[in-house]
Amino acid sequence: MSHHDDRGPDSTSEGADPGRSEDDPRGEEILEFWETARVRAGEGKVGVVTGFGISATVPPPAWSFGDNPALADGLLAAVLSGDKTATSSSHWEYGDDVPLPQVGELSIILDGDGHPRALIRTTSVEVVPFDQVTADFAAAEGEDDRTLESWRAGHRTYFTRVLVGHEFREDMPVVCERFELRFPRQR
Repeated sequence: MSHHDDRGPDSTSEGADPGRSEDDPRGEEILEFWETARVRAGEGKVGVVTGFGISATVPPPAWSFGDNPALADGLLAAVLSGDKTATSSSHWEYGDDVPLPQVGELSIILDGDGHPRALIRTTSVEVVPFDQVTADFAAAEGEDDRTLESWRAGHRTYFTRVLVGHEFREDMPVVCERFELRFPRQR
């Protein structure tokens, strides 16, 4: 099975109110995860002195990799093991209402059942044509045999399957995002 991860807008919970547990039990779980993760990742240190601002108390967007639960779980496992430090998505999935990921941005990664499992921070974002994605980036995605050839084959299949309103092209713009695992720490 080809493995691909998609950090597309359909997989985010951005805009949801994570504190409204009576409407969404997952919201309470995400809020509890955020409270633990932000402290363990060192995201709350300044608040001790200056007081916590809104960014420290509101959880970041929560999303899962891939387009199905099994893929989400497999890619999450690669993140947790340290094998996966990058992700890619079609640039066409973003727009005025869904901005590109930004360096420094935090994200909560969900497992295939929608439970929060990891906190990552974006370290770089680059938009490149599909056929110009590098072997180094393909290896950082941590999928299949980590070669550029397998990355292209798997992502060609994935993009062909999930693109809406566009057809896959070798020169289609791809958002190449690198990240670091902030919580839980690798063992």
